[in-house]
Amino acid sequence: MAVEPRVTGNAKPLVPLFTKASDCVNTSCYCNSRRSVPLWRQRAGKDEDKLVVWDYHAILIYAPDERAVVYDLESSLPFPTHFWKYATETFRSDEALRPEYHRRFRLVPASVYLQQFASSRHHMKRKDGTWIKTPPDYPPISTPTCKDNLDSFINMEPATGLGVVMSLKQLVNRFYRPNVNTQAPTPPQPQATAT
Repeated sequence: MAVEPRVTGNAKPLVPLFTKASDCVNTSCYCNSRRSVPLWRQRAGKDEDKLVVWDYHAILIYAPDERAVVYDLESSLPFPTHFWKYATETFRSDEALRPEYHRRFRLVPASVYLQQFASSRHHMKRKDGTWIKTPPDYPPISTPTCKDNLDSFINMEPATGLGVVMSLKQLVNRFYRPNVNTQAPTPPQPQATAT
């Protein structure tokens, strides 16, 4: 399935809220060498587990001192969802998957992602130029100097692109804090934007 990382819309209203702690808002793009990323609890899923195999996916992770939460517009889980619930229900475990389906994650601060990410949507078109899936109703995302750098965000070679590349285990170790107060503050909600 070809999608556009709609996390950009999630990130924009959140970044100004965290200017003093910019490291607590991250964008995570994930993919693998096959560009076949199995995820459960996705709205596009058809079976009971809501399994989908995306070519890549992107989420926003808000991680203050308390429990981290995930913003995923494609998820059937609550919006936002605490990181542990999201990880266990959406990623499950790489141990149950063949190695070629293991997910890798590129973690980029949301402020950097918003300044640097660009997508011409070429990956959403067939060879004949028709759309695989109807594109979003807003213009393609670009920067003043770049029309498309999607591949640098979903390429999981550590020496390329921005941010840091990690395994599922490393991602969980970074954002799951089992010994924190279960009454974490309510995470901020993105404001609706006019289209």
